[in-house]
Amino acid sequence: MSRRDLTLAVHTAGVGLLAAATAALGVFGRGAGQVSSATSIRGEHFDYVTDGIYAYNPVRVVAEGIGWDVVTLFGVAPALLVVAWFVARGSVRGRLAATGLLGYVAYQYLMYAMFWAIGPLFVAFVLLYPLAIWGIVRLVAATDLGDLSARLGPGFPRRATAWFSVAMALLLVAMWVPRIATALSGDLAGAGLLGTPTLVVQALDLGIVVPLALAAAWTLWRRHRAAPVLAGLLMVKAVSMAVAIMAMLVSAWQVEGSLEVVPFAIFAVAAAFAGWLAARVLLSIRPDAVAVG
Repeated sequence: MSRRDLTLAVHTAGVGLLAAATAALGVFGRGAGQVSSATSIRGEHFDYVTDGIYAYNPVRVVAEGIGWDVVTLFGVAPALLVVAWFVARGSVRGRLAATGLLGYVAYQYLMYAMFWAIGPLFVAFVLLYPLAIWGIVRLVAATDLGDLSARLGPGFPRRATAWFSVAMALLLVAMWVPRIATALSGDLAGAGLLGTPTLVVQALDLGIVVPLALAAAWTLWRRHRAAPVLAGLLMVKAVSMAVAIMAMLVSAWQVEGSLEVVPFAIFAVAAAFAGWLAARVLLSIRPDAVAVG
């Protein structure tokens, strides 16, 4: 166990512990569910939560957020602690898995910092997403990309991962461009702003996730040495995000009484396929692959 591996493991585990504590406050500090109606300056009528850790956010937004927090608390945060042990041992598989989980954390809390009404957890949000991004940079910088590429086995799903990355990018564009057009046309209810001032999720997906997916596809087709890192990051993040979206839809169902079946089915399929690809990406790396430093 090298000093570098140990510091990377501590960083990864630290993000996991902070994410667990933050998510736990979201899950268990939701309050009694008091609600008040309000009308925005644009004339939109919405019900807002008025107590708990997520007070002053729309009811639907809080419901989705609690579902997301459940996945972070009981899934992603424990997974970060587990992979931190492998990172400490110098495992390249552990490093790739950690980059994907940290990508999930970075996305979640960047979105929370910009989307939620300011509240007690704002400082935690602003700490978590840069710590997660810094962790990804450190993990990638500590890995010899040339050695990693040379040690990929024949089971590395290059084409399947490339096509899935392109499909994910196209799906997000198809989902969000019409909604943006609807909002710009003045139909705010049809755009699903849910009482918020702008389309934060759409901005993040089209500005970050879509370019990342296309970059992963390009490196895979070109057999670039960065392909395994981008593939691992994207697939692990994709499966965790798809599960989180499913949890958000279930949580919203409990509040609104109806499940959005089509999106749930789409993300269930995406979670299953991304999980299969993530496993193949990680298992295709020969066990004797070693980290630099």
